[in-house]
Amino acid sequence: VSRHDSPVSAEPDDYLYTIESQYMYGPDLLAYDLYGDSQLWWVFIQRNMDVLEDPVFDFVPGVKIYVPKASGLRTVLGV
Repeated sequence: VSRHDSPVSAEPDDYLYTIESQYMYGPDLLAYDLYGDSQLWWVFIQRNMDVLEDPVFDFVPGVKIYVPKASGLRTVLGV
């Protein structure tokens, strides 16, 4: 389920993640590895609007983003 308009708010169990080189320009790859669904790439952008202005080209190694835990994300998205 892909709901780009669903709010992804800050949660206490979100964790700070430093983007690694294998995910350069690939928020979809990280979404697949974390959530098993590459279509959830937009979650990172919505959760980190202050850091990721461009959803692909700002997704580079060394950038720190907040990542929602899979269980909390499923609750927010209703899946």
